[in-house]
Amino acid sequence: MNREQFIQQLESTTEWDICIIGGGATGLGTAVDAATRGFKTILFEQYDFAKGTSSRSTKLVHGGVRYLQQGNVKLVMEALKERGMLLKNAPHLVKNQKFIVPNYQWWEGPFYGIGLKIYDWMAGSLGLGPSQFLSKEETLELAPTLEPEGLRGGVIYHDGQFDDARLAINIAETAAENNAVVLNYFPVTGLLKVNDKICGVKVKDSLSGKEYEVKSKAVINATGVFTDGILNMDNGKDHEEIIAPSQGIHLVLDKEFLPGECAIMIPHTDDGRVLFAVPWHQKVILGTTDTPVSNADAEPVAQKDEINFLVNHIGRYLTKDPKLSDVKSIFAGLRPLVKGNSKTTAALSRDHLITVSNSGLITITGGKWTTYRHMAEDVIDIAIASSGLADIECKTKNLAIHGSATVDFEDTMYYFGSDKPFIYSLADSNPDLKEKLHPALPYIKAEIVWAVRNEMCMTVEDALSRRTRALLLDAKAAIESAPVVASIMAREMKKDAQWEKDQVAQFNAVAKNYLPDINS
Repeated sequence: MNREQFIQQLESTTEWDICIIGGGATGLGTAVDAATRGFKTILFEQYDFAKGTSSRSTKLVHGGVRYLQQGNVKLVMEALKERGMLLKNAPHLVKNQKFIVPNYQWWEGPFYGIGLKIYDWMAGSLGLGPSQFLSKEETLELAPTLEPEGLRGGVIYHDGQFDDARLAINIAETAAENNAVVLNYFPVTGLLKVNDKICGVKVKDSLSGKEYEVKSKAVINATGVFTDGILNMDNGKDHEEIIAPSQGIHLVLDKEFLPGECAIMIPHTDDGRVLFAVPWHQKVILGTTDTPVSNADAEPVAQKDEINFLVNHIGRYLTKDPKLSDVKSIFAGLRPLVKGNSKTTAALSRDHLITVSNSGLITITGGKWTTYRHMAEDVIDIAIASSGLADIECKTKNLAIHGSATVDFEDTMYYFGSDKPFIYSLADSNPDLKEKLHPALPYIKAEIVWAVRNEMCMTVEDALSRRTRALLLDAKAAIESAPVVASIMAREMKKDAQWEKDQVAQFNAVAKNYLPDINS
């Protein structure tokens, strides 16, 4: 992907078929769907691809055990089907993950065991493996740091795990390979209308300051928690808001707290959510919370009581209780929950919602990562019906995502898939690029060069948060490696020393909120 080339295409095209606002999972998936059907497609993202919710998930590709508990069979069936397709289409990023549900009450084994057998049955031929009942000894063999006192046994089941931001970048690349134009740091500043009907958007290149008017037959609002902001542009502030943002945070711990390959799922916390502890990139991700928030922020910050909630809850189930000083990183994300009658965000809908306003603006919101492809298919079908586009069938069910390859997940660079030889080739061409960014991080300098040249990495934060996952794995190490990354990027992008200095300062301002406050 090349941003300058995309801008040239933007400037040389008089009208597009599909214009997408938002570069998270839903927007990028929609760009792939539209482009593979042959539509002239452009996407604008105000920050970086997957900057918001789509890079801050629990890293699970799953049907949703909690939604099965709630009786939302339709959502679970759809998600399990999509999970199977995603495992097939992006095998370098999505893998089979074993989960253990520990049982400390006599009734938990049969209760959760039967529920997970239903989960297996719903997955059908796309299942990842059968669930099984475990004895106490078998449970502790697979998860030796589980609290043994009172443990009766467990149930093991299978779900999917992935790297969310890396998948987003690969989906953007897939869209580009199918002739879509995808532009980051391009906020939409207004909507173009003729006779009260939308005919395009006004955008601004944040990096150059240049403004454009972009005409399009269909405009799709796929901005997640920022959905109501685009609706305000369409209807003014009189429209009824449809998003109730909910914050979920995650803590990252060293692998010693959960050695081995199995994740843990605690099916019921004090606030009615499930709690996960999941191995990821040689660390353990612990989450999540569910806190209603009033404003959608590009950089949400974990609240002290949310952090304490997670630390205290997981401490009930592990032999070694984690302390704040053990936390390597804290990241927060906002869920774009569709408003309903419920007063608690845990009960609001994760189903996706598609609306078409009187002006013709198409809005898609809700949903979750696992169902991004199906959501994209639905919204393009609506765009065809409402905008007079050619009726072409969806082509993404069996479409390989960029990078698709069989990989060894023990390889520290597995997530590059079929691109991995090119990064090695870069490193071979310059021995300096074989060096690690930081002793505590798995990444080498060649990955930053590759990200700048091929993945539209424009800032140090892009590099350390989403092209690599350094900020999420070890915030302190990421901060310490920022000057090295800025230097590599400045050389590649022909930027001066002041740019380097500014980039490090901007990154540090964001990254400090990922550090635990051990004095609090």
